[in-house]
Amino acid sequence: MNLTYMRTFLKISASLLLLIDGVGAIYGGSNLIVHPDGSSIQLSLDLLKHTPFQNYLIPGIILLVANGLFSVFAFTALVLRIPNYAQLIIMQGVVLTEWILTQMVLIQTVYFLHFILGSIGMALVIIGFLLNKINSNQTAHHHMV
Repeated sequence: MNLTYMRTFLKISASLLLLIDGVGAIYGGSNLIVHPDGSSIQLSLDLLKHTPFQNYLIPGIILLVANGLFSVFAFTALVLRIPNYAQLIIMQGVVLTEWILTQMVLIQTVYFLHFILGSIGMALVIIGFLLNKINSNQTAHHHMV
C-alpha cells in the first residue's frame, strides 16, 4: 500500500474514531451536566462511592470538554489540514485512554464500554503517530526534491 492510500485510510479512521468519541462525550457530558444524578443515562450515584464526587456534574464537565470538545477540535484540525493535526489526534487518544483508566480506577468497576473506548484511545495514539511519520517523511522528501 503506498503512502497516499495509507494516509487516506488513517485519516478516515481517525475521523470516524474522533467523531465517535466526540459525539458520545458531548452527549454523555451534556446529560451529566443537566442531570448530575446520572438518571438521564442510567448511571447510578453508587458508582461514585469511591470517588471524590457527590454527583456527576464535575465528571460531566470534564467529559464534555476533554473528550467531547477536544475530539471535535482535533477532527476539525484534521479535516482542515491544520499543521500538526497528527499531534492533536495523539493528544486526544492519550486524553481518552487516561480518562478511561482513571474512571475504572475511581469507580472500581470495568464495563464493556471501557474496553471499546480504551481501544479507541489507543488506536488514536497509534494512528496519530503513523500520520505524523508519513507527514514527516513526505515533508522531508519534498525538501530533498
